[in-house]
Amino acid sequence: MTLFKTVVAPFFILFFIITSCNTKEAGLKSKKVVQDLPVIKLITLDTVIYKEYVADIQAVKNVEIRARVAGFLDKIFVDEGKNVQKGQPLFKLNSEEFEAELAKQKANLKSAIANAKASALEVDRVSILVEKKVISKSELEVAKAKLTAAQARVEEARSAQSNASIQLSYTNLKSPFNGLISRIPLKKGSLVSAGTLLTKISDNSSINAYFNVSEGEYLGYQKMLMNEGVGKSKRYVTLTLADGTVYPHKGVIETTEGEINPSTGTIAFRAKFPNPDRLLKHGSTGKITLSRPVRDALLVPQKAAFEIQDKLFVYVLDQDNKVNIRSFEPENRLSHFYIVHDGLQPHDQVIYEGIQNLKEGATVNPIFYTMDTLIKAASEGKTTIKNPS
Repeated sequence: MTLFKTVVAPFFILFFIITSCNTKEAGLKSKKVVQDLPVIKLITLDTVIYKEYVADIQAVKNVEIRARVAGFLDKIFVDEGKNVQKGQPLFKLNSEEFEAELAKQKANLKSAIANAKASALEVDRVSILVEKKVISKSELEVAKAKLTAAQARVEEARSAQSNASIQLSYTNLKSPFNGLISRIPLKKGSLVSAGTLLTKISDNSSINAYFNVSEGEYLGYQKMLMNEGVGKSKRYVTLTLADGTVYPHKGVIETTEGEINPSTGTIAFRAKFPNPDRLLKHGSTGKITLSRPVRDALLVPQKAAFEIQDKLFVYVLDQDNKVNIRSFEPENRLSHFYIVHDGLQPHDQVIYEGIQNLKEGATVNPIFYTMDTLIKAASEGKTTIKNPS
């Protein structure tokens, strides 16, 4: 009996202590199950969707100046990067051969005219002889045929002279419009052939920005225009330059391409921007920002959503403060929110933070925040909200 008390009694005491500790720990864990979590009640509001597109910037006019005839480059009247006016001389090719050819064709024309006059006099002389019945009428017909041939040679010579004059004019290259000279790859004395590129000229008083949008976005844009009414408003866009700054002038969408690219599923838009300071150059790059107003958009914070197998889910709080997983389909993605297309309704209560350790059916203690508080925090760049409204 003494041995029983000595061995067993301490064992029961130890078992009681361990059991007591486990019970207390379980009680603490059960108290921690109910978490204090921020909850957002979903609402609808009007917002604006901003979408960026890579832009291809082109001058309203950009042409290549190429040699029309072969020759040596005698003179260069302009420098690279300079502004030129319409009709201003740009280049001068050696023109001696073309001047000689023009002189030759002028002489040929004079000779042809003289021959035609002689043929006309011959017709008059033969006509008199025919009237006096000195010679037959067939002689007159021959004389008239020779006159016709001589007159044709006059026209041929005149055409050759005109062509020689045109060829000579090609040795003087002038600006087709007001613009900016690009690079001049050749130097004075270079031998150029017909078709050689001498420079390019850009009229960048205004620029066109081309950007591609998807077929779905294009249809949404057209529906928006139909709802607003054709011609009632201009669609303005902004341009972000390569250095990240926003171009100070807004552009207007003028037109769209005539067909959808079957390989990419996109269609090109063209927006026109004024360029009074000539800041934008042909070939510049940037990003077009296109805005689209959305009425009664149902927003859900991105931070409240999680993804499972390419589907988005949120935890929704029921009337008993229990959480339920619910999937939803987004229509668009903003900087901090999703615009809900399907799966959620206004006034649904969504868990905003602390969703990592939540499970279906868990009970939480909700701390309610308004959507205005969350939007304000997002606009200030804050990732968490601290004070409930």
